[in-house]
Amino acid sequence: MKSNEDTRLLSFFKGFGKQSILAPLFKLLEALFDLLVPLVVADIINNGIAAGDADYILKKSMVLIMLGVIGLACSLTAQWFAAQAALGVSCAMRLSLFAHIQYLDFSQIDALGGSTLITRLTSDINQVQSGVNMFLRLFLRSPFIVFGSVIMAFTIDKRVAMVFLAAVPVLLVIVFGIMVITNPMYRKTQNQLDRVLGLTRENLTGVRVVRAFRHEEQEVSQFKDENNRLTSSQLKVGRVSALMNPLTYAVVNLALIAILSAGAKQVNSGILLSGDVYALVNYMSQILVELVKMANTIVLTSKALACAGRVQSILKLKPEMTFPETSPEEKGDCSIAFKNVSLAYENAEGESLSGINFSVRKGETLGIIGGTGSGKSSVVNLIPRFYDPTAGTVELFGNNASSYPQSDLHKKVKIVMQRAMLFSGTIRSNLLWGNDSATDDELWQALETAQAAEFVRSRPKGLDDIVEQGGRNLSGGQRQRLTIARALVGKPEILILDDSASALDYATDASLRKAIAALPGDMTTVIVSQRTSSLQHADKILVLEDGRQAGLGTHQQLLATCRVYKEIYDSQFQRGVKE
Repeated sequence: MKSNEDTRLLSFFKGFGKQSILAPLFKLLEALFDLLVPLVVADIINNGIAAGDADYILKKSMVLIMLGVIGLACSLTAQWFAAQAALGVSCAMRLSLFAHIQYLDFSQIDALGGSTLITRLTSDINQVQSGVNMFLRLFLRSPFIVFGSVIMAFTIDKRVAMVFLAAVPVLLVIVFGIMVITNPMYRKTQNQLDRVLGLTRENLTGVRVVRAFRHEEQEVSQFKDENNRLTSSQLKVGRVSALMNPLTYAVVNLALIAILSAGAKQVNSGILLSGDVYALVNYMSQILVELVKMANTIVLTSKALACAGRVQSILKLKPEMTFPETSPEEKGDCSIAFKNVSLAYENAEGESLSGINFSVRKGETLGIIGGTGSGKSSVVNLIPRFYDPTAGTVELFGNNASSYPQSDLHKKVKIVMQRAMLFSGTIRSNLLWGNDSATDDELWQALETAQAAEFVRSRPKGLDDIVEQGGRNLSGGQRQRLTIARALVGKPEILILDDSASALDYATDASLRKAIAALPGDMTTVIVSQRTSSLQHADKILVLEDGRQAGLGTHQQLLATCRVYKEIYDSQFQRGVKE
């Protein structure tokens, strides 16, 4: 997978150039017809109504209707092209961002946070879509109407038109001044929205924990504080934006008073006709309407640009990990070797792992045990190179893990995470993630090894039975067994089970370990577990305590030499856990 090199907003218009040009052009045609309307109405007043000529009035009224129909057709056409371009740009941006996120390192995704990425993919890109749509429709039309109205006013009467020259600059200062003030305020508001969404996501994910510890009131209070900050920020920017309409209306109404005053004198002098004064008032009203539209367009475009900048900030991130094109030749019979490995996560105060040393031969089973937060998952995440060590080296098959292409590395190493994650679809579609070309026989073999074949056969449609999002229509043990089967379908050289049998009973856990050990070939197995019973038959057991290596050896050796392992064993034995 390759990251998108061109992250500029204009690059996403590629393929929508025709729509982006035709939309404003059709809007210009509509604006042109709108500018002709006051002249036709003035003509009706001056020549039709003044002379009492009904036929003349009817003919000119038909011209007005024709101008309205043509303008409507132009408006609908412009809207069609603008919507196509806006939707296409937002779709291209969303696809590019989603693909780029898949390309980022785990450490970068951790630093950004899930709520931030979801906001970028949804709210921010939706805002860009609305901004592009509005911009294409009005960025030429509104200025064209404003300056066109001024020009048309000069064709009617130069003296009265001077009012337009005085009013329009004042209106532009108001509109663009408010835009300059509100643009950074909108960026701040969007960042506060990120925090509210992050808090919401955290509470929805951990709702059971919140209720179990009766922290509902504290969480509601925390959410209320963040929501109040967001509301305060939105009200502040809203107050500034709200000045737009009253200020512009005040200026325009003062200009109308000046036009009517000067126009009345010109009519009394016989220089202007009453229809001409109506046309001048109409043009000033059009300027007001278009400036309000322009103001709304600028506000929406400012929001869209701020959101586009936030999306671009993600797209500009370059993955820190690099992968070669070809795999090196394997050396010796050692499948995994950690040499004085340390790991510190980004923005962490200290190291999560420090001074880890061990090696595992092909076909051997390594057990990893330790208390909560001892670094077990950190060790296994280094093996498929989800993270790079901050010190020391991780070797796979005699070579540094960084010397393997990403695709080859993930074919050789399959990991079953602590949290059993399934995707909406079918049992078959989930298993094929391990190997999309696997046959039904291979799928059933993997299910048999994972102790999942029996419950899959009992499902109404077998392999084609529906799996809902996250596997919520399955029990915890069923989800774990299916994720183990998914990894086995890929026939890995290294299989990592990161506490992935915690929901299984002891008999099923024992059967699973026995079935994996009986698999042909020399697959290396890494088992992370809190149960000493799950690890006592491993060739080696790595004991961790606070990110440090507390022991390494067989079950019997560790009982005799490792205090941490013996304490874990004794605590489980005393609770009646059968070894």
